[in-house]
Amino acid sequence: MLSRRRMVAGLGALAAGATTRPLAAEVPAAPHGVPPERLARDERFWAGVARQFRVSPDFVNLENGYYGIMPEPVRRAYHRHVDQLNERGSHLLRTAYKPRADEVRDRIARLLGVTRNEIALTRGGTEALQNLISGYRLLRPDDGVMYADLDYHSGQYAMNWLRSRRGVQIVRIVIPEPATHQAVLETYERALREHPKVKLLLLSHMNNRTGLVTPVRQIVSMARERRVDVIVDAAHSWGQLDFTLPDLDADFAVFSMHKWMGVPLGAGFLYIREHRLADIDVFCADETFPATDIRSRVHSGTMNVAPFLTADAALDFHDTLGAQAKQARLRYLRDRWVHQVRDIGNLEILTPEEPDMYGAITAFRVRGHTSEADNTAIADDLMNRYKIFTVARKGMIGGDAVRVTPALFTSIEDVDRFASALRDICGRGHRPAA
Repeated sequence: MLSRRRMVAGLGALAAGATTRPLAAEVPAAPHGVPPERLARDERFWAGVARQFRVSPDFVNLENGYYGIMPEPVRRAYHRHVDQLNERGSHLLRTAYKPRADEVRDRIARLLGVTRNEIALTRGGTEALQNLISGYRLLRPDDGVMYADLDYHSGQYAMNWLRSRRGVQIVRIVIPEPATHQAVLETYERALREHPKVKLLLLSHMNNRTGLVTPVRQIVSMARERRVDVIVDAAHSWGQLDFTLPDLDADFAVFSMHKWMGVPLGAGFLYIREHRLADIDVFCADETFPATDIRSRVHSGTMNVAPFLTADAALDFHDTLGAQAKQARLRYLRDRWVHQVRDIGNLEILTPEEPDMYGAITAFRVRGHTSEADNTAIADDLMNRYKIFTVARKGMIGGDAVRVTPALFTSIEDVDRFASALRDICGRGHRPAA
């Protein structure tokens, strides 16, 4: 394992920009006493962080919401663990892995301000979400379940499945554009008031379409007053935003580890507040663990455990930088390009400016170009003409859009290049490049 001592040793020199080699040997630690918002603008420091990532030089990657590229210390640790798993085989799975998995659960729990007994590892946020939705056992025929248009599509599908599974009614609400803090709260308050039969609400902390961050704690509180349970989808927010589970006050939540925490692909977990465990069914009546153990709510079969063996290295990287510094840098990169283009008359920025309502992810739309084909063409144009990778997204009330997601290795030159390209595209109105 990559030791924390080795990671932080000699970091002052890196923070001062003393290296120019392609990959830095150590992870820069956030300088003590420097406010996160000021550190976010320290390009020398973040260049040291960027050198920890091996990324393709062939294009600017502004599509980092799907999967977070591992920093080099994590990638090397992952390779070691894959080799170790291959060498030791089932001996590792039956012996050393079990206590290691509990250590990972302990560390996750400490970061989120809860206990190990409330954390169960999964193969990703989607599996966790499906397990909580399908396992929620308090629904009766004619009850209602609610989700929003911006919620993750697999979560929507699982909620729709409850119609045939539990005999419930589906309530789909629409997040308004533009989405302000007050407008979002009023949308949920009105929907809960107008649909008193709703018993379960799916709520995205940060959605994967526009990057909107919802006021989870306030919505959970208004739902609880109406005896509505909430499953919080925090797959995109953990590692991108600075928060704990007590900050959200959620009873049920799902997380991804391979997005903003940099764990290898195939790692996530679900959270169930300890006194609510009985309200989620044991998965497929599995008997591997007793019903009083949260791990009985997941059964993934024989899976690749190397991502979980590598989790400590990824969490070391996260801790060395600090959640506040990561959040500030990602918001700064987002603001850098948004503020350069917000004067463009035919450009719509779908993610609000209110500081508590966004992170790195932001979506834009060229006015009048609302179809899937339109936005796929814009994303293709950005890649083919400017060598900037983004992705088209759909499902918003005002039409499709393009999602832009910088990462910790993104430079201000990268986002400036994107802003210039976007100005050119909007100036063409958008007509694909010849």
